[in-house]
Amino acid sequence: MLNTLRKTIAASFLIFCLTAAAQEMGYWRAASNTARAITGDITLSEEKLGINFLTFPIVRVRALTDSELSAAFDSDNSLAHSGSLYKVDISGSKKFLHKNTLCSNEDAEWIATYVSGRTLKMAFFSSQTPPLLTMEGRANASDLCGTYSYVK
Repeated sequence: MLNTLRKTIAASFLIFCLTAAAQEMGYWRAASNTARAITGDITLSEEKLGINFLTFPIVRVRALTDSELSAAFDSDNSLAHSGSLYKVDISGSKKFLHKNTLCSNEDAEWIATYVSGRTLKMAFFSSQTPPLLTMEGRANASDLCGTYSYVK
């Protein structure tokens, strides 16, 4: 009985993680001024990020906790939401809409996502190590390139 309960809990957790990541997937329309000026609409799949007819390989590292989402996106913990941390390599010399770049001359190395309902927020980071997604870590960090908002 106890073994069955453990298997059920483990399976439920796995399904939750897969469902949370699946909410991020698909076509997203640029909603914020920053997104409209730099990336335009995007597509997100399990293996690729599409920006302005260019695709970049991504790797989902892990789900983000509520406190990490709050630190990265100033989110309301009372709302239903999910988010992930992705590894990416987008050259600082890559130009997007209006000849803009994601991180000035630095490479974009990490993406944090936040999904709430039909809204996706993405934060790009330039550090070689994963961004420290705590309130203290974000207050003292200089690796945030920008935050972008999209809608379905």
